[in-house]
Amino acid sequence: MTLGTRIWTTEVVQPEHRFDYWIGAICECFLEMAAESRTRKDFSARLESRELAGLQLNRVSGNAQQVFRSRRAISRGDCNYYYLLCKQSTVCNVIQHDMNQARLLPGDMVLIDSRRCYQLDFPERVDTLSLQLPISWLDSWLPDTQPLLGKRIDGSSGWGAVLSAYLRQIAFTTLILPAEQHRDHLGGLIAAVFDQGHVEKADGSADRALVKHVQKLLGAHFAEPGLGAAEVAASLGVSVRTLYRALARQGMTFSSLLNQRRIEAARRMLVSPNYQQLSIAEIGRRAGWLDASHFSRTWQAYTGQLPSQTRQHSEEHR
Repeated sequence: MTLGTRIWTTEVVQPEHRFDYWIGAICECFLEMAAESRTRKDFSARLESRELAGLQLNRVSGNAQQVFRSRRAISRGDCNYYYLLCKQSTVCNVIQHDMNQARLLPGDMVLIDSRRCYQLDFPERVDTLSLQLPISWLDSWLPDTQPLLGKRIDGSSGWGAVLSAYLRQIAFTTLILPAEQHRDHLGGLIAAVFDQGHVEKADGSADRALVKHVQKLLGAHFAEPGLGAAEVAASLGVSVRTLYRALARQGMTFSSLLNQRRIEAARRMLVSPNYQQLSIAEIGRRAGWLDASHFSRTWQAYTGQLPSQTRQHSEEHR
């Protein structure tokens, strides 16, 4: 189990009590909801929930079921959230407050608001990622969410495909970057997804100019320990949100640009005979990683090798 992950599974109770246990689990993890299932007698389900710097990432799997958020449940609650749902391998149907209906195919997503009634119908099985988003946080990324609620987000093309893949990546692998960076990347990607209809018509010159400035700054300061988006944004006189959104609209993330610069610098040192006397940890430090294990994990994620393997292969081919 990943550190900070909570797990609910029907396997811990007797079969006759599993569905009641499950309703309690989804209410405890999410909000007050009701559920129905045609497989109550043989019901099985599992829920994993992980904190992500103020957001909450949930993985839900289990038998076919319907989930409801009623007006009565809303009136009794004292907190609400947006939820970004991402379907994995089967279809589901979503209704948000009788306004919009969406049929999600594998990889598709939908945004729902717990302050409004909704219904989620999983006719085959549940296999869903659910990202819980604080109201104020998402409202700072999207100027008006109401027209977007309950509408299908195509997870097979454009920014929808990028966001869907990113959600699966952080849900099923160990985080390499700090959770705060993942949170900011998600904000930029969500904004890009819902702004996609306007991006093609907009003049991207301002975004491209800002990205060039970011790349220039990173080229000069990538080795500074602890360098983050906030410092770069402040140097350029823009907000962090503006920086992330501009990068997202150009198909980039801050961490990927920073890591790219650091990887390039580390590679030059690892393959050069002039740096043979330096340890792997020292090369990582000179490229901007204070922690040797962090350098090793990031290098392996980007290259598929350990830094020591890259160095060894270089020596063998000289």
